[in-house]
Amino acid sequence: MIVRSFKDIEGTDRHVRAKSGTWESKRIVLAKERVGFSLHETILYAGTETSMWYANHIEAVVCTKGEAELTDQETGKTYTITPGTMYLLDGHERHTLRVKEDFHCICVFNPPVTGREDHDENGVYPLLTEPEEV
Repeated sequence: MIVRSFKDIEGTDRHVRAKSGTWESKRIVLAKERVGFSLHETILYAGTETSMWYANHIEAVVCTKGEAELTDQETGKTYTITPGTMYLLDGHERHTLRVKEDFHCICVFNPPVTGREDHDENGVYPLLTEPEEV
């Protein structure tokens, strides 16, 4: 059994800040836990825009605070995301979040991330893995 809080991981290597300066993420469950998913609390900052494409992952996102406009780059359709709204990127959709007020969300990734990922020039997280245990 693992018990930890987001507060426990503030300022550790699990507390990741994007090179772009548009978000920070507290990654409370990672690939090294070997449970088949990772779990994060992420904050995207008001007034920012982040384009992403999880070519290697499926992501589910639940907004807990704030507001953002989500655009599906595949279809051009736009959605308003507010607390209690979930979106699931089950088709590896390219998407953009335009943040109206600090956007707090809980994210689940499959396959799990290692904690070292950041978006590349295409908005993609690389598919990193943990070494096999000996």
